[in-house]
Amino acid sequence: MAEITTTLVKDLRTRTGAGMMDCKKALTETGGDIEAAVDWLRTKGLAAAAKKAGRVAAEGLIGVAVEGNAGAMVEINTETDFVARNDQFQGLAAAVAEIALGAEGDMERIAKAPVPGAGRTVAEEIVHAVATIGENISLRRAARIAVTQGAVVSYVHGAVRPGLGRIGVLVGLESAGKPEVLESVGKQLAMHIAAANPLAVTAEALDPAVVERERAIHMEQAKASGKPAEIVEKMVVGRLRKFFEEVVLLDQTFVIDGETRIAKVLEQASKEAGAPVRVSGFVRFALGEGIEKRTDDFAEEVAKMAG
Repeated sequence: MAEITTTLVKDLRTRTGAGMMDCKKALTETGGDIEAAVDWLRTKGLAAAAKKAGRVAAEGLIGVAVEGNAGAMVEINTETDFVARNDQFQGLAAAVAEIALGAEGDMERIAKAPVPGAGRTVAEEIVHAVATIGENISLRRAARIAVTQGAVVSYVHGAVRPGLGRIGVLVGLESAGKPEVLESVGKQLAMHIAAANPLAVTAEALDPAVVERERAIHMEQAKASGKPAEIVEKMVVGRLRKFFEEVVLLDQTFVIDGETRIAKVLEQASKEAGAPVRVSGFVRFALGEGIEKRTDDFAEEVAKMAG
């Protein structure tokens, strides 16, 4: 058996584009024979997947699964919306959302979990999908919400089928109230969150760095007015209050009626449910948010191909 040196691993990586750990495993499995290792990687679909891994994948689907008092959500990306309409890809996204529920949203546990009926782990199934579908596919993120007593309610915007779409929301309601009331208000709140995109349930739960950044910006703007320090401080407080109304869930105006604060919506829900209703948390995923998408000029691309 040939020694598995760093140079050998790098050579295999250069030839196949596969990951370092995959290359090392391939060489180990083939006794250090680099040609056999190339074939091993190709057989596993890892070489083909690696070649596509550099492509921007900003399309795809958000998958949501809810069972009992818990819900999970995942984002699986592809390069094109066309693949997101593919039955195989949709089946993968739905299966991974269900798996995320049992894996408590932990990315490492999800990747290692078996896909029912496939004989492969999630990570292996994604590699298989890359090889068969022909596009870069990646599991970007996952989250899980659970309540001790109450309900976890989901909403999917732009759904292509139940539980799969372009925006997904999970909202947790802690309450001993009537389940039908919790389900109804939960659905409305999830729709509101999808539209209004709050950053936190309360002002206290906001990232302190975000609040400090807003304060600094408004302080500089207020100082530029030339007003006395005490007036400047009041101006900053007022502008921060306005900021909270825009990004804090309980301070936002309910998008469904355009006038009621969410805090008041929960007060009314508590009366109807017969017990206090509290939002314990929420998660909102919008497909591709934060990913820098390519904006290639198709005509220019054709011109390049033509020489």
